[in-house]
Amino acid sequence: MPDIPWSIPHPPAPGAEVYVMASRFETATLTGAVRFLLKAPGIVRQVRRAPGAHGAALRARVLGRTFLTLSAWEDRDALYRFARSEPHRTSSRAAAAYTKESAFTFWTVPAAALPIGWEEAERRLTEQRTAS
Repeated sequence: MPDIPWSIPHPPAPGAEVYVMASRFETATLTGAVRFLLKAPGIVRQVRRAPGAHGAALRARVLGRTFLTLSAWEDRDALYRFARSEPHRTSSRAAAAYTKESAFTFWTVPAAALPIGWEEAERRLTEQRTAS
């Protein structure tokens, strides 16, 4: 599966602040990576329908067993509502069994700064790891 480029389900209001999340998942095995990958299309469809979703992208490195997600939301509550809803909730719980490592970072930006690039997301994830 190639990377899923930035898509904009619901454009933010001009001048709004948006809540951004970047995540990194590394699976313990290649089988785990394939399982993760097989769940991705359903989660992507869910994001595209989620209220308050202002953008999302996925970077899949299956052979490297690593996945990066990047999303922008109306606010923290919109992100958390998405995370608690199906199929994300069940998929994330199942993924815990084959995830070796995960990292998350959050920040806000003006809507005009969207889309966020992978370079920025990876920098922030690295800073988060270093600070922990």
